[in-house]
Amino acid sequence: MSSTDRHARRPARHRRLDGDGGHGNGGHGGGHGHGHGHSPAPPADRRVRMLIAALLVPCALATVVGLVLLYPFGEPAPADDVTAVRVDGHVTTATETACSDDPNADGCLALTVAIAEGPLAGQSIVTEVSVVRGEAPFGAGDDVVLSVPEDELTEPVAYAVVDFQRSTPLLVLALLFAAAVVGLGGRRGLAALAALALTGTTLIAFVLPAILAGRDPLAVAVVGCCAIMFGALYLTHGLSARTSTAVLGTLASLVLIGLLGTAFAHLARLSGADEDTANLAAALGTGVDSRGLVLAGLMIGALGALDDVTVTQTSAVWELRQADPGLRSIALFRAAMRIGRDHVASAVNTLVLAYAGTTLPLLLLFSAAQRGLGDVLTTQVIATEVVRTLVGSIGLVASVPVTTAVAVAVVTRSRRVAGR
Repeated sequence: MSSTDRHARRPARHRRLDGDGGHGNGGHGGGHGHGHGHSPAPPADRRVRMLIAALLVPCALATVVGLVLLYPFGEPAPADDVTAVRVDGHVTTATETACSDDPNADGCLALTVAIAEGPLAGQSIVTEVSVVRGEAPFGAGDDVVLSVPEDELTEPVAYAVVDFQRSTPLLVLALLFAAAVVGLGGRRGLAALAALALTGTTLIAFVLPAILAGRDPLAVAVVGCCAIMFGALYLTHGLSARTSTAVLGTLASLVLIGLLGTAFAHLARLSGADEDTANLAAALGTGVDSRGLVLAGLMIGALGALDDVTVTQTSAVWELRQADPGLRSIALFRAAMRIGRDHVASAVNTLVLAYAGTTLPLLLLFSAAQRGLGDVLTTQVIATEVVRTLVGSIGLVASVPVTTAVAVAVVTRSRRVAGR
């Protein structure tokens, strides 16, 4: 009996050594993990890797070329004739006073502000703020930001309080966010923070200066999105066939979003002309492709949700295959699509709420004016957000079957090669 027990236990031990669900392959089995999601994915077939490289390397090279061609090297940033300078200060006293500029106002407060920087650092100036609906925006004890024309930095009467200082609470919040990400994700969390820094750098150092320099906003957004996609995904998830699958799914969906956005912005006659665009044109001293700005915002806004969906969907295919290596391609596709349907439903709702949140003040204004729903939805500003939401959602929905199909093709081929 003991000999029988030993023989009965032996296959189980071999299954553990062989890994990946007990399908042994000689000396190669131990390198493929233990049949659960924590083990690394097997390498893809060489032909699969070559095909992925043939698709992605030209896109990556085109992105680099686009970054170089569109970046405004040596071009000065546009500026108004007189630049306003912002300096920090602290309100020491606030006393009621008659309004010198507007005698019909509810009232005014005379603020004594200690200047913390600039030519008047260490001195105090007195400035006036209006009382609105019985409430003053600033008071004694507030840390504030003052604005002053650059050519009047030494004139105390030129200073005006414009905002609160928010650096400290925002820094504390950023540190809490970083601690939460690293605490939960460990090294992967650090990589995610690095990817976030890369995203912010791309937007601030490339997208904004290029658009301000008069480059085509849509071209800038396409190049910027590709740079963020390649950098963030590979930095966070590593250089592998799994990550490349997510990149392919994201890229295909971005193409679809760009095409649909261009078509329906034209069909709906969305000019993108609004007060913000007019102010930008005035600052640049030249015309702005306002429709291009709409499309650029559409692509950048959809990219984050796309990354989430494609990475999750790719991981779902890999994990399902790890859990059941004998699963056929069609069954694997169907199982992953069931996961994808749940995910995309919540992602679309997230995208809708994000865009709705940006237009909430306008929706309230239209509601107060008792305008009908159809009238509200077809106005320029709201229609723009409707197109952004629906086109972005179509791209999200399309990303699920596309990414799933590519992932199934890659992972099933990888597994067959690994089993030789």
